[in-house]
Amino acid sequence: MYIPPFEITSKIIELISNISEKIGEVNYLQNSPYHIQLRKENRIKTIHSSLAIENNSLSLKQITDIIDGKRILGNLNEIKEVKNSIQAYDLLLSLNPYSEKDLLKAHKLMMQDLVERNGKYRTDGVGIFDGEKVVHMAPPANRVPELMGDLFEWLKTSDVHPLIKSCVFHYEFEFIHPFQDGNGRMGRLWQTVILKEWKEIFAWLPVETLIKENQKEYYKVLGTSDSEANSTKFIEFMLSLILNTIEEIIATEKRVTQKVTVKVTVNQQKIIDAIKANPYVTQEELADIVGIVRKNIIANMKKLQENGLIKRIGADKNGYWQVEE
Repeated sequence: MYIPPFEITSKIIELISNISEKIGEVNYLQNSPYHIQLRKENRIKTIHSSLAIENNSLSLKQITDIIDGKRILGNLNEIKEVKNSIQAYDLLLSLNPYSEKDLLKAHKLMMQDLVERNGKYRTDGVGIFDGEKVVHMAPPANRVPELMGDLFEWLKTSDVHPLIKSCVFHYEFEFIHPFQDGNGRMGRLWQTVILKEWKEIFAWLPVETLIKENQKEYYKVLGTSDSEANSTKFIEFMLSLILNTIEEIIATEKRVTQKVTVKVTVNQQKIIDAIKANPYVTQEELADIVGIVRKNIIANMKKLQENGLIKRIGADKNGYWQVEE
């Protein structure tokens, strides 16, 4: 049986330990009443980032409008890419990571009306180019079914940790480049499919957003793994992105939950409203507006700052107040 070449380094072990610890915190935050809203926002970020990597120019707002059923102006192929991706990600929870048939089904949805051989492996040679320079020449088309069969057999039978397994599959998939087009978005999608089978929370984590932000490094580490004939560096890179994504989600959800659950008094709301109307309002002016002494204005403003509801921008003399929405 084919066994993809990679090594389990101390860095990989440490990353897996940190990710596993943080996953527990994310699971706890799922009980937050605002988790569903953040989950939707993360799915939109995932689709936007994965397609942006493939040079789709539609904005986050345009993709949100498409998801909400609104009509937008834009390149018809790019709009179709978004609609196809929405359908593919809507199936995410039902896709079997060990099923080659499900992979082809997802590709058919992802690339419907965009390429001729959607849902089918390529029959021609393909390469990855950086400008006019070939950075990777994929295996011949007649070897693709065998290579993909071997990769899925390893995926089914290997007892390696799911975090490692998902990264190895991602790398090997990109190396084989089994489709005419859509290999990048499918490789990233299938890593998520593998991970959600381990922990369902991965279905909502926008790892693609950090890949987009580190796109040059992403392609560089793919190239390094190619030259070394070993996916270790790619595993370390992807696990680092996964950990960073989880940490950002935890921080974001805590901020949102804290802001919405903080109880604001009548006087504190008056202070917030006054700052919105005039960010340069003084404490003396606030005392007149709210109708309480300056000492109590200072105490209330301190509380609002501690709760992250207002922020001082600049120095005491020439600065201004900002309401943190």
